[in-house]
Amino acid sequence: MIYVKFRKVNGAGNDFIILAADSSLDLEKGDWPGTARRLCAQHTGIGADGLVVSTEVSPRVLQVVCFNVDGSLATMCGNALRCVAWCQAQDRGYQEMTLLMAGVKHQAQVSGDGVWVTAEVGQVELRRVQAVWDGRPFWFDSAHTGTEHVVAVMKDVDSIDAAACGRLVRNHPGLAPLGTNVNFVQSAGDRQLKIRTYERGVEAETLSCASGAVAAVVIATARGLVTQGQVIVHNRAGTPLTVRPHTQRRSAFWIGGPVTETYRGELA
Repeated sequence: MIYVKFRKVNGAGNDFIILAADSSLDLEKGDWPGTARRLCAQHTGIGADGLVVSTEVSPRVLQVVCFNVDGSLATMCGNALRCVAWCQAQDRGYQEMTLLMAGVKHQAQVSGDGVWVTAEVGQVELRRVQAVWDGRPFWFDSAHTGTEHVVAVMKDVDSIDAAACGRLVRNHPGLAPLGTNVNFVQSAGDRQLKIRTYERGVEAETLSCASGAVAAVVIATARGLVTQGQVIVHNRAGTPLTVRPHTQRRSAFWIGGPVTETYRGELA
C-alpha cells in the first residue's frame, strides 16, 4: 500500500489539502477531480476549499495545480499559491520563487510580514450585470484577476445573504457560460475594505479569497472608495489580506497575509 503525505494549510482562512508530487503521484493519470471531491468533502473527507498539487520543475520554479471542491480546475487561486509558497519556505528555505498556475507565472515572496504572491489584472468592466435580491437592485462590476470576479459595492455587506445571492449571481445569464465568483464589498475606513465572497467551484461563501480581494480593490479604486495604494481587505476569517500595486508591472498586484498549517497526515 502506498501512503501519500499531505498537509492541511490555510491562507487567511481559505483552506487547502496540499500534496507535493513525487513518483507516486501522476497528474496525467487517475481521477483527480474525483479525488478532490472526495478529500475536500466536509463531513466524509478531510474537508477543504481545494486540493493542491505542486511539482518543482526547476530550482525555485513550481507548477501548481488546484482542484476546487467540485472537481473543477482553478485558473487562479491566490491563497493556494500562498500556501504552496509557505510550504516551500518551510521545507526548502525558499524566500522567493516562481509559481506557475494555468500557464501564468506568479512571483512569490515569504517574509516576516506574511506570504505574498502576484495576481495579474485583466479586463475591468463597470456595471456588468444587475441582479435583484430581496426587492433591492444591485449592480455588479467585473474584474478579471486570473479568474472571473464580479463585485457589488454596498453600505453593509452583513445585510446580504452572501451564499444565496452569490449563488444567484454566479449563474447570471449575462455571465454565461463560465459563471463567476461573487464579491460584496464595503468601505471600512481609510484604505480599508470589508468583503464577503461566494466562490465558484466551492459553490459556497468562503472565509477568504485572495483573487477576490484583488478584484475588490480594483473596483473600489475605480469607484472612489479607496485611493490607489496599499489596501487592507477584511474577510470573514478575521485575518485580513493586504493588496498593493506591483511597482514594476502596471497590470499586477501583490496580495499578502498569513498562512497557517493546521495538521499533517497520510493518505492511503
